[in-house]
Amino acid sequence: MTGKWKPGQSGNPTGRTPGHGEVGKLRAAIAKHVPEILEKQIELAKGGDAQAARLLLERVLPPIKATEQTTPMELPDGSLTAQGRAVLLALSGGELAPAQASQVLAALASLAKLIETDDLAARIASLEERNAQKP
Repeated sequence: MTGKWKPGQSGNPTGRTPGHGEVGKLRAAIAKHVPEILEKQIELAKGGDAQAARLLLERVLPPIKATEQTTPMELPDGSLTAQGRAVLLALSGGELAPAQASQVLAALASLAKLIETDDLAARIASLEERNAQKP
């Protein structure tokens, strides 16, 4: 035997069954009272209890996430440096928010890495091809 269990086999088959620990007992004790607790929370929320209302709403409705408005921007053709300068000019001119400018610059940096990787792969392929042709 290699010391590994088969899929679906427990490492401790005679161990404690799930749901019988302290947390399981607590959940079982509360479970029978959940409908009454919910009814009371709803009554409190309807009566103006802001904490009760907040608790109920947090459990039912997901929080609203902030979204940014898109800002169209034309980047110049040419080098990544020229495109980066255009982003900084748009930032300084108030056309882009700082977070948006940061994201565009990060995207340009990622693009630069991709280009660098492609160039390096092409150089390696060229060197390998050249070395393979030598006797």
